[in-house]
Amino acid sequence: MASGTLDFYYEFASPYSYLAAARITALAELADVQVAWKPFLLGPIFAGQGYTTSPFNTYPLKGAHMWRDLDRLAVLARLPPVTRPDPFPANGLLAARLAVYLNDACRPSFTRAVFYAEFAQGRDISDRETLRQILAGLGHFYGDVIAEAEQQEIKDRLRHQTEEAKHRGIFGAPSFVTADRELFWGNDRLEMALDHARSLARVG
Repeated sequence: MASGTLDFYYEFASPYSYLAAARITALAELADVQVAWKPFLLGPIFAGQGYTTSPFNTYPLKGAHMWRDLDRLAVLARLPPVTRPDPFPANGLLAARLAVYLNDACRPSFTRAVFYAEFAQGRDISDRETLRQILAGLGHFYGDVIAEAEQQEIKDRLRHQTEEAKHRGIFGAPSFVTADRELFWGNDRLEMALDHARSLARVG
């Protein structure tokens, strides 16, 4: 039986993307679904919606609830207590370029490490030293990797992936898109997205 497929769109500034990234690999293996990890930038999409910052900052009550919600969900996912990055949302541009540059095999572990540094350790992921340490911890020659990630080709690939997300109707992160272009939004829709991806493989 053929495996299902799922596109996982995530933004490094997104706390719920952190939770999804921590959970998706094990759940996808159980569901026999192959996941394509697709970092993108929410900033241009939010700008098109009229936001100049995260909606969780624009609406303080919503933001306060979100951080409490994350605390509860982190316990369920057996993750450390969530630490709010300062500033929030964090600038994940270079991290996203690095994730785009890394190959499919390396991208998930790098992504999880960046999210962990940001939301479990409260580190500044816009700081090159933070990213250098993450890359070194994963066995990468960070100087070469960072230089390559700042080439125009990688910048264009990230821009294209962000435009692709917008074209697919994505308005927030995390988002999941199945082979039939069905869109599922939010960490709490991950299981539903995987079930749908698996069902399409069965039909095929």
